[in-house]
Amino acid sequence: MGPQREGDASLETQDNPGGAGDGSKDAPILPAYSTVALVDEEPEPVDPWSLPELHDTGVKWAELDTKGKVLRVVTSIGKFFLLIGFLYMFVCSLDVLSSAFQLVGGKAAGDIFQDNAVLSNPVAGLVIGVMVTVLVQSSSTSSSIIVSMVSSGLLEVQSAVPIIMGANIGTSVTNTIVAMMQAGDRNEFRRAFGGATVHDFFNWLSVLVLLPLEVATGVLYKLTKLMIDSFQIQSGEDAPDLLNVITDPLTNSIIQLDKSVINEIATGDPAARNKSLIKIWCKTETTTVLKNVTVPGPENCTSAALCWVEGNITWTTKNVSETIYLEKCHHLFASAKLSDLAVGLILLALSLLVLCTCLILIVKLLNSMLKGQVAVVIKKILNTDFPFPFSWVTGYLAILVGAGMTFIVQSSSVFTSAITPLVGIGVISIERAYPLTLGSNIGTTTTAILAAMASPGETLANSLQIALVHFFFNIAGILLWYPIPFTRVPIRMAKALGDITARYRWFAALYLLLCFLVMPITVFGLSLAGWQVLVGVGVPFIVLVVAVVIINTMQTRWPQRLPAVLRTWDFLPRWMHSLAPLDRVVTAAASFCGRRCCCCCKCCKCAGSGYDSEGEGEGEKKPRPLEMYDNPALTQDGEPELARRDVEGGNAGDPKATKM
Repeated sequence: MGPQREGDASLETQDNPGGAGDGSKDAPILPAYSTVALVDEEPEPVDPWSLPELHDTGVKWAELDTKGKVLRVVTSIGKFFLLIGFLYMFVCSLDVLSSAFQLVGGKAAGDIFQDNAVLSNPVAGLVIGVMVTVLVQSSSTSSSIIVSMVSSGLLEVQSAVPIIMGANIGTSVTNTIVAMMQAGDRNEFRRAFGGATVHDFFNWLSVLVLLPLEVATGVLYKLTKLMIDSFQIQSGEDAPDLLNVITDPLTNSIIQLDKSVINEIATGDPAARNKSLIKIWCKTETTTVLKNVTVPGPENCTSAALCWVEGNITWTTKNVSETIYLEKCHHLFASAKLSDLAVGLILLALSLLVLCTCLILIVKLLNSMLKGQVAVVIKKILNTDFPFPFSWVTGYLAILVGAGMTFIVQSSSVFTSAITPLVGIGVISIERAYPLTLGSNIGTTTTAILAAMASPGETLANSLQIALVHFFFNIAGILLWYPIPFTRVPIRMAKALGDITARYRWFAALYLLLCFLVMPITVFGLSLAGWQVLVGVGVPFIVLVVAVVIINTMQTRWPQRLPAVLRTWDFLPRWMHSLAPLDRVVTAAASFCGRRCCCCCKCCKCAGSGYDSEGEGEGEKKPRPLEMYDNPALTQDGEPELARRDVEGGNAGDPKATKM
């Protein structure tokens, strides 16, 4: 009876197209709905880490007339020169940002380096290297302080090795800050933050392995000592000054610093504390004159013939160096009656404003220029591997390119900050950005080696040994975390962090605070309390972190091998295994700020809110568009009801929660 009735119904539909049952042939034809789509499998999710297609939305070249073609060529040339100009301003703003940080925290950095008793503790030395480099925003500045202390005998080479490792970590904060400028677009932010923090994870993981090894065996110290003793190394030329030739005219017109003041504070010169870091006189001349000076006693005289006593004062004749000031500097703050801190804060605000503006404009220009065939060619060149069996060579070639480019620009921060927006917009994959970053780490050490070779003969050995320690530390890190694909852990960690920050964008700021401020200060305080306290607190924490990582991995791959209670984290309070509760607090605070404070807080609300189309804590579920054969009753009424129940039940974002 079922099939017959179905056939009758179909015949009736043909006889009566109106389908209303009233026999009217003029009734409108209703659209057909099918529930077949309800039982179809959902389409496979798109990988958010895959490089997006940069489509050309403009008119094709072949469809343009002569005037249109000329206009497009002129526009493209104009965009190219604008891009060069914005890149120039971007690099200059990074230089001014470094100067601002040195004005704000440079003397504090010198004071930190002065405590030699603390520096002898390897963990404290590592943390000091991180904090000082974050303060001055330049690993080359902190490295030069270390070299000065080693050369003057205030710090042993072996004690300086952990500080060099810390400086390597601290320099990676710049491109992480740059990545936060792309928080407006979720997927761009995911890729940019992952591409930036792959540098952080490489440095942290390398230190976790190599610092204990160095403390136990002194392998880097012994290797570099052997090299220094084996070769007759002559003093070389000054390090190349390629990029600074271009940027100095602008940056020197804004601010010039006397960086020797930080070195003098670190080496214990009491007179340096009253000096300003702002350079006032740019052209000076030092002369040596013979003068009568007082000395504590006859034993301090230059010779018995040139020594006499007048009452309780002992005099002698000796050569004294005098500085003659010839020409005053012409930068903006040369005549300003402001303290170093005030000038530093002014430059910090201005440089961050220029840096953010340039970065936003660079990203928009790149998005505008990298379209159609141009995008295909560039992405193919940057991301395509050599054919088998030479595909493995591609990554090592990228390392060489990163080292060469960093050698040219003389700053790993500048190079990694420049490729971060390219990773964000999808021109460079994170898998390709990783070897470029590793090469950048090597490139910045080769510049330090050349600078060390320009040192005077009496300090050349120690200076060069420290530079070689930096070089071999990065080489060892590459050997640990790159040759075997399975060991490229920083990429997986950076992707995981990128997914979290894309879901909860406020977490990026929390990561910066925790990684480069809270954690270093905490470890530094524990190390000052003694080895027993550091080990007593640090070892259980590390064991807990390792255990959580292992359980998370097994939950994903081999859940059947875990006890039933450990197959999920649901037995813990929700705030211990999910950011959703904290996200609600941040979102509520941002909403309150947006309502009560100012209009600019709306950006904060947008960046802080995790209530979006993906992730845990999902508050609004985007409705699926109504397709031709969807059942409107279920599509329009059923899904919002399910979404509402999911949110109220705390299961938003969990696909299992909506299963019947």
